[in-house]
Order: sequence, then structure tokens, then C-alpha cells
Amino acid sequence: MKSAFNRSILALAAILVVAGASQANAQQKPLKKYESGTKDFWTNPPPDWFLGDETEAQKGQAPPSGPPTGASDAELAAMMKKIKLPEGFSIEVYASNVLEARQMAWGDKGTLFVGSFSLGNVYAIKDNGGKREVKTVLKGLNMPTGLAFLDGALYVVAINKLIKYENAEANLDNLGAGKVVYDDMPSYVAHGWKYIAVDKDGWFYMPFGPPFNIGIPPTSLSQIRRVDPKTGNAEIWALGVRNSVGGDVDPRSGRYWFTENARDWISDDMPSDKLNMISKIGEHFGYPYCHQGDMPDPKFAMGHKCSEFTPPVVNLGAHVAPLGMKFYTGDQFPPEYKNNILIAEHGSWNRYKYQGARIKRVIVDADGKNAKSEILASGWLEGDTGYLGRPNDIILAKDGSILVADDWAGAIYRISYKK
Repeated sequence: MKSAFNRSILALAAILVVAGASQANAQQKPLKKYESGTKDFWTNPPPDWFLGDETEAQKGQAPPSGPPTGASDAELAAMMKKIKLPEGFSIEVYASNVLEARQMAWGDKGTLFVGSFSLGNVYAIKDNGGKREVKTVLKGLNMPTGLAFLDGALYVVAINKLIKYENAEANLDNLGAGKVVYDDMPSYVAHGWKYIAVDKDGWFYMPFGPPFNIGIPPTSLSQIRRVDPKTGNAEIWALGVRNSVGGDVDPRSGRYWFTENARDWISDDMPSDKLNMISKIGEHFGYPYCHQGDMPDPKFAMGHKCSEFTPPVVNLGAHVAPLGMKFYTGDQFPPEYKNNILIAEHGSWNRYKYQGARIKRVIVDADGKNAKSEILASGWLEGDTGYLGRPNDIILAKDGSILVADDWAGAIYRISYKK
């Protein structure tokens, strides 16, 4: 009996030794590091290029993957009951099965066009007497996240090409190959997905992100350009921009405002993502030297001071991932919402406890002064890391409600207000 007991103790000890060794090996596993400052990295990035250089404090963090088929109608109905809104506001599902839905644009005849992320699709949503039909009108494009509709034509930006589809609403069954109207753009997929904002002159503001987390960017990137889709002419309007996938033109001033995702792999709580305003052509917003307006980069500051660069109008929080945004110009919401900025926060991944996945309201003067922010809609995040959905774009509807795109759930929501 004693011998059997001793054998059991020895076996248990062996198991504990093996378990301890496995844990030690996991802890000793080297931090991931990326030589991202080379052209070979940009043109042939590793599958996990998005991760950047790991730190001990945030080791093992990685972007989560959403459900490949989106959320079912039953899941969406249950989700709508969990969304928190101010009194008088309500939310409903506008359309489902819009997989990886990204930027939205209205056609002149009421068609809602929607881009997508890695699927390569562009969708058209038609309202047929209250019943909405989702049709895939373009396939096989290279991350067609950004859309605009102007003078009867649909414009789609797919990494390195701005493509025009004439008379789009009359040809939803066959948009054809389209015409490339601007292609002076790097082909790097990394942070190469784009967003379009149209100004009063019919020019497009478009962001150009660098192909890594942090580093000295290629000279053609980390900038905002203003592009004339009619002629292909372009101007560089801002520099020092890391990753912007959202912006809008202020109806009060005509100035361009944009959201910006700050660098990863410093800490769970720094640096903050930003809301910026361009007050003059050629401004520099700090990347990669300075973050959140007052935080020199630990490696790439290289003697620069944050005072050299344009500060953000508002710091939105660390790793909230602000994407699409719109000035609210409708009449349905309470009067105090007029000309407020509504921002879709996609939500964290480089953080042990996620934040974001909500709609933020920013109240601010036309000159960028007296800014304050609050939450308009939340509830797409449960617990520390449980996404139900991830809002990423906002568009104003004709009746003054807003639509919200969600690429995680593959859906479009409608938020409305009634006294």
C-alpha cells in the first residue's frame, strides 16, 4: 500500500514538474518583433503584421475575429434590447446580412451603398415598401471600405484605386468594371483601407495610413489628401496622421475633421485615440514623434517636442478605435444635437479590458474650442472582451435619424428620436 502511495506521489510530482516547465516555457517565449521599417515588409507583410512589436505588459494580445456569417436575425433582435440610449432615443435593425459592412453612402434615389472590409464586396440596399433588399453589386475588390456618391456616380476606393461607376442606381445588376479616376496611391494593404468625405467643391478627402504600427513612414503615407475625382489632381492637406478611417466636413466652417487611431503596444491606457481638425493646409499632427498631443514616442520622438505639432481637439480614450463620423445636420434629434459630431468607436484589441464599441457624441465649437464628449449609444460590448457588435460608420438619413454600420454583426442599425 505504501509503495502504491509513493508511486502516486511521484507521478503527481512529475505532472507538476511538466506543467511548471510548460508554464515557464510559455513565459520565456520571446516577444514578437517586426522589422517593419523595410520595403520588403510593406510589400510582403507577414500574416500577423498588424500586431507590431509586443511588450511584456501586453504580450499575446491580438485582434479578435468576428463571426464569418455575421449575426442572425434572432441574435440581432436580442442585441437591440441591450443597447443603452438616452431617453427618447430608440434603435432597430435597418438591414441584416450586410457582411463586414463599412462606409455607407446614399444614392440620389434612396439606395444605400455599403462597402466592406476583407470580403471585397460592395452592397446596395433598396427599400421596397418597408422591406429592405440587400444586393451585392460588386465583388472581388481589394478592401473597398470607402464610398462616395456624387452626380449620379458611385465612387469606391479599393486600397490603391479610386473607381467611378457611372449612373450606378440605374445599373445595380451590372455596374461594369468602372473607370479608375485616381491611382497615385501605394499598394500596401497594411493600413491602406480608406474612407471618403466629400466637400462642397466635390473634392474627396482621403487618408493614407502607414504600413505598420509605428515607424518612420514612407513619404507617400501618414497623410490626408484632397483629391478631385474629375481631374485626378490631388493636394496633401495634412501630415503626421497614423491611421484615420473616418472624417467629415464641418457644415459651419467647411473645415475637415477626422478621427485617428493612435499607435499600439505602449500600454493598455496610453496613448489616446484622437479627434482632429485641419485649420490650414499642411498641418502636422505628430505621428510618429508625438501621440495624444502631449506624449513623445519613447523611440521615435528623436528630439521632437509635442509643441511642434497640431494637438487633437479631443482625446477620445486609449484603444477605442474611432472610425466613421458625421456632423449631425438633421432635425429629428433634439435641437442641442445640431452640428454635434457623432463617432462610431469600433473598440479595442490591444487592451486586456476592451473599451469602445459605442457611439460617442462630441459637442464642440466650429473653431475646435470648448469640446466635450459623452456616450450616445453603448451595449455592443459585454464583459471585458465580449463583442456583440462593432460600430464603424454613421450616416444621416433623410428623416433625420442616423444609420450605423457594424462589420462584426454584419448589420446596419437605425437610431431615431421621438419625444
